[in-house]
Amino acid sequence: MSGIGAFLKMAWNKEPVITASCAIGVLAIVFPFVSPYTKYSGMINRATPYTYPVPVRDDGNMPDIPGHPSDPQGPSLEWLKNF
Repeated sequence: MSGIGAFLKMAWNKEPVITASCAIGVLAIVFPFVSPYTKYSGMINRATPYTYPVPVRDDGNMPDIPGHPSDPQGPSLEWLKNF
């Protein structure tokens, strides 16, 4: 660990701009993997349907079409309301 600290101190003393830009680059790569925003945006994207129901006239022979366009289908977003 002391070797890494010594290297960072020497790099900061010689080239602070390059050291700071490398640190920002490392943070930009690591931050999406540890961010809670990434987790919750992924959960929202999985729960949001890609196709939305289109109002059609149900003749009673269409089991896969909801009776009303606002009928709930697919995963629930209750966890988001309770967040």
